[in-house]
Amino acid sequence: MSEMNGAASTNGNGLPDARIPDGPLSQKWRTWLDAHHLVGPRNRPGRSVIVVGTGLAGASAAATLAEQGYKVKSFCFQDSPRRAHSIAAQGGINAAKDYANEGDSIQRLFYDTIKGGDFRSREANVWRLAELSANIIDQAVAQGVPFNREYGGSLATRSFGGVLVQRTFYARGQTGQQLLLGAYSALEWQVKAGNVEVFSKHEMLDLVKVDGRARGIIVRDLETGEIERFAADAVILATGGYTNVYYLSTNAMGSNVTATWRAHRRGALFANPCFTQIHPTCIPQSGDYQSKLTLMSESLRNDGRIWVPRKPNEERPPAEIPDAERFYFLEERYPAFGNLAPRDIASRAAKHVCDDGLGVGGTGRGVYLDFREAIAEQGRDAIEGKYGNLFDMYAKITGDNPYETPMMIYPAPHYAMGGLWVDYELQTTIEGLFAIGEANFSDHGANRLGASALMQALADGYFIVPHTVTDYMTVDHGEVSTEDAEFGRVQDEVEERLQALVDVDGTIVPQEFHREMGMVMLDKCGMSRDAEGLKEAIAEIRRIKADFWENVRVDPGIEELNQSLEYANRVSDFLELGELMCFDALRREESCGGHFREEHQTEDGEALRDDEDFASVTAWGWGGEDGEPVPYDEHLEFENVELATRSYK
Repeated sequence: MSEMNGAASTNGNGLPDARIPDGPLSQKWRTWLDAHHLVGPRNRPGRSVIVVGTGLAGASAAATLAEQGYKVKSFCFQDSPRRAHSIAAQGGINAAKDYANEGDSIQRLFYDTIKGGDFRSREANVWRLAELSANIIDQAVAQGVPFNREYGGSLATRSFGGVLVQRTFYARGQTGQQLLLGAYSALEWQVKAGNVEVFSKHEMLDLVKVDGRARGIIVRDLETGEIERFAADAVILATGGYTNVYYLSTNAMGSNVTATWRAHRRGALFANPCFTQIHPTCIPQSGDYQSKLTLMSESLRNDGRIWVPRKPNEERPPAEIPDAERFYFLEERYPAFGNLAPRDIASRAAKHVCDDGLGVGGTGRGVYLDFREAIAEQGRDAIEGKYGNLFDMYAKITGDNPYETPMMIYPAPHYAMGGLWVDYELQTTIEGLFAIGEANFSDHGANRLGASALMQALADGYFIVPHTVTDYMTVDHGEVSTEDAEFGRVQDEVEERLQALVDVDGTIVPQEFHREMGMVMLDKCGMSRDAEGLKEAIAEIRRIKADFWENVRVDPGIEELNQSLEYANRVSDFLELGELMCFDALRREESCGGHFREEHQTEDGEALRDDEDFASVTAWGWGGEDGEPVPYDEHLEFENVELATRSYK
């Protein structure tokens, strides 16, 4: 077993060792727990932790660490921890409890996750996730999360894409909100107990290292503009994903990459950045100046059937098109899984039929999601009980009644499988800096199965990082103060960068640069990529970045309320991330999951992996302002599953 709580050795490729315990896969986490070092209850109040982010991962981690006795400082840029983007998750959370009595198991959840990620994730991390899934449901039920229940009182479950069992627990279409309220209540209990101090409307702008270890952060008060310093014994980033790099996405408008990107610039490697997920079930874009896309839960694919007219440029309303003239393309191409094909496959299939001229709606970028048969078979009340709030939201946004006419959906950027590289203990390549939830890369490979995001966030926050941080805390790394010279140096750099944005004094608002870059990313590093397009994207992003630093318009004043400065700062990080995503996609000469290279596909248009050369994680080092990023590879070992061509037919 790898030694714990010390510096990790390298794997020979420049990456630290992943510190995966020895022994059988099913025993690795238990082995780690039995051997890790402990901090006594009397000593914990003398240790401090910073947790950035208050979504499911951040709130659960902060609450659990505080309940153990550590002093926790919790940060979010929203006006309340309850506004974290986890609240927008809709359809459910996976767990291997087999309440549906179908023969589900930890092994099946593990395999579905490995296969769903197209064999590009660590076996040990994924097994642990599957193993802990049942604990999460017990935790949430104990907190009073109002999961849907069957008539007899047992928790209800349903299916999600990429699986053949019903293992997804749900609270109508509000699962993320209800789970977040549970985690928030635990967090606020610790606030009342005096173990957590919450700093809302505070945005992390940089990481402070002392003697090579993460010891604090620099933040900006978003109401006053004041730049502040905070020190701790360890730092946890739970700041979510980065698909707002595409400008139009299902993420909240404020979702950004700044916290993880600034950590990356300080030495934390960024892994698999090109692994992003395009969600198949979103309300289509309606115009060029739209700034946000709306998610419709994947759970709708349980009862809705997806189709397009067989005739191009069909003008008849959907109710007048007979079944014989409807193309149920997922059911025909993937009969075993049908409308519940995995997200990456379902998204590409929708794109293909629209590219062939069969799309619906004013833009031709839409397909139908039809509940006619489900309502006829189950009754409107049953459908309303499962999806009522989602139907109401769709009706308010589009003006159409989905009980009477099919929804229109189209794929949209949604989730980032890439993130900061972490070892088995969720520690980054910077000692003392941990990344959890969507902020790390660890569990989903090249494609995340639906209803697994909430599972990973809560497993990391409630059940993993409290133990791994404890193990790290058993070594005395010495006292640190915000008066340390390194805090002053990093704060000076932060202020210089903010002032530089103001000093450009250009004429173009940050949103225009963000929109322009997003169009490049979606077109050339979106649902499909090729070498020529990726090279063009790198050149175009560099041009946009140069234009940004010459012409961006930011309101004056860095130490006052200045939302244009907040936005410009985030866009500057997206520009650097977008370039790295294209480098990563260009280097990975294969297709896998959400990363579809047009040059690498089978005869029938499916992803063609290269397991000999790319059964690996690519973690990138910061190359400097004018340099190129540096890749490091972690080879993935598959000892418990057989590498196979992923098929859902």
